[in-house]
Amino acid sequence: MGEAWKASKPFVTGSISGCLATCCIQPIDMVKVRVQVAGAEGGSTNPFGIASDIMKKEGAGGFYKGLSAGLTRQVLYTGARLGLYDMFTEKAKVPGEKMPFWKTTACALSAGGIAAVIGNPADLSLIRMQTDSMLPEAERRNYKGVGDAFSSIIRTEGAMGLFQGAGPTATRAMALNFGMLGFNSLAKDQLGSMGVSGSAQTFGASAIAGFFASFFSLPFDYVKTQVQKMKPDPVTGELDRKSVV
Repeated sequence: MGEAWKASKPFVTGSISGCLATCCIQPIDMVKVRVQVAGAEGGSTNPFGIASDIMKKEGAGGFYKGLSAGLTRQVLYTGARLGLYDMFTEKAKVPGEKMPFWKTTACALSAGGIAAVIGNPADLSLIRMQTDSMLPEAERRNYKGVGDAFSSIIRTEGAMGLFQGAGPTATRAMALNFGMLGFNSLAKDQLGSMGVSGSAQTFGASAIAGFFASFFSLPFDYVKTQVQKMKPDPVTGELDRKSVV
């Protein structure tokens, strides 16, 4: 039992922390996705205006559309991302030696890419649920929850439809992991060499890593949103874009 918990602990704690974070940031993520979609379609990209519009038309609950998919995504993606990162770094360590930055980066990129593919079905469902009300009423998917989204996608697009946008999703996750996990370790070392320790070192490194995670991942996040929100033409069955390039 002890060995089983030791092996599963990074995945479990990662999932729980991810779910708690999602409950807090879901409204911000909703506005971010609407900004990205509006920007691509020539609409207003003012986040305050978009937030006001959501509140006016959909109420406070509108900010939490897709929460079930968001929580499922965290269990699948964040749990796997942090769990795999811990597993990979443990395997890459050489006893008595400090792990070089390139090894940390390789572990972060690998964990992020694999976890993103695992979590893509939930990520796809989340984006579609968040942008559904932006479609004309006759074209809305009206998913009732993440389970309904999964079954509807499989029924209408096939099982591989769950992995639409997996390429940019994995690229985004690799960029995010590179910034978050790779630069967190580097920032801690740099702050430590400057005499910063304790909670100041932890929070400082987290802030620096968060900045680089957003900086590197945002372009891919934008592309991911555009790909995952696409709906096949009702006549031809073709998507708006055939490539992410």
